[in-house]
Amino acid sequence: MKLSITIGLLLIGHLTFGQDRIQKIDSLLNSLYSKEKINGNFLIAEKGKVIYSHSFGLANETKKDKLNENSIFELASCSKQFTAMGIMILKEKGKLNLDDDIKKYLPELSFYKGVTIRNLLNHTGGLPDYMKLMDSLFDKSKIATNKDIINIFSNHQPKIVFEPNTKWEYSNTGYALLASIIEKASGLTYADYLNKAIFQPLKMKNTFVYTRRLSPKKIDNYAFGYVYSDSLKKYVLPDELKETKMVIWLDGIVGDGTVNSTVKDLLIWDRALYANKLLTKEGMEAIFEVAILKDGAKRNYGFGWGIEYNADFGKIANHSGGWPGYVTFIERHITNDKTIIILQNHNNVSIPSKSIRSILYNKPLPVQKIRKEISITTEELQKFVGTYEVKKDFEIKISLDKDQLFSQLTGQNAFPIFVESEMLFFYKVVDAQIQFEKNEKGEISNLFLLQNGNKIEAKRTK
Repeated sequence: MKLSITIGLLLIGHLTFGQDRIQKIDSLLNSLYSKEKINGNFLIAEKGKVIYSHSFGLANETKKDKLNENSIFELASCSKQFTAMGIMILKEKGKLNLDDDIKKYLPELSFYKGVTIRNLLNHTGGLPDYMKLMDSLFDKSKIATNKDIINIFSNHQPKIVFEPNTKWEYSNTGYALLASIIEKASGLTYADYLNKAIFQPLKMKNTFVYTRRLSPKKIDNYAFGYVYSDSLKKYVLPDELKETKMVIWLDGIVGDGTVNSTVKDLLIWDRALYANKLLTKEGMEAIFEVAILKDGAKRNYGFGWGIEYNADFGKIANHSGGWPGYVTFIERHITNDKTIIILQNHNNVSIPSKSIRSILYNKPLPVQKIRKEISITTEELQKFVGTYEVKKDFEIKISLDKDQLFSQLTGQNAFPIFVESEMLFFYKVVDAQIQFEKNEKGEISNLFLLQNGNKIEAKRTK
């Protein structure tokens, strides 16, 4: 039995394969927009040629400014690919080695033994999540920077989650620390270094690191990110809601997010990665090699990119990003040179990348059952948070980020899950559900992953 979740396909009923691909994509996206399932910019290219580009929705809800192809979005975790590239450029310039221990650059963290730069790049370092620590330990009347992360870790010395290179677990902490290592090795700020080493050489004129609460400035054509308020029944800036206030006090953290860009600049970036403009051929190949654990097991992540090998589509590198108000995605079909770029500035939207992928390759779109989402309190959601073991070295991790629950299978990205009933959750990106169960004490003790008629049990370990 294959233990994996694959991002699902959304079927729009009126699509027919009598249409050409561009019409199908446009019909798909317009239908999703009419259902308020997307809001943002979409760009699709083949061999670098744009075959589809369209903007859906507003850049500014107050002024009613419409999005356009030059609108600038926060990339959230899609920023990680730039952090990884920054590290690789420094490596090729002899400023650091991937197998250097992080204590060489961050001596305050020398109590962590054997964690290397490579571990941070491919999420095998085992460091605890800085957001959870900051939530309980940081003075939220201030705006945190990377130095604050390092200080809190140094002062409290939280235990490592697992020994380096024995497991894979997506880590924002790792990429925040990589930004600090970039600063130490280069002598520049993270923002200035990326600008000098990547954005300027590639002429990505609308791409930059931006912490708009810590260092506000006027940016023309900026796509403000909005979250939907159930109580107010409208879209508002996340700064206005208690549950998303972290956008203010975590605004100064760079490395795991805060790169801002446009769909057009990201296509420039995509082309540069084929042309080896920033690294040698060997360096570029290293970025897209999967992580290999100590026991030889492979994990589908390189340096700042998820890696997929697909029988129909070839080798694919992609990454998604999410932060209050923003949902982003970039996918590069390396074997067949196709590119899908999605930048959205609403929080409750879908990423129809697999539907687009299928249309590009003239594959049929399967039906996905429509499920109704209900709301429960953050306190109730917290009860489900934990690690659930399917078998040795294969876990389903349930985490809570703000008021959104996420499910993450070993070796895969985290995906949001939504409440269908008290103990039943569902994915919007795939036709699958998670059914939780309680023990005789009324505690959440295990879960079942329900997909394609299969029922996979996982027992809670912590």
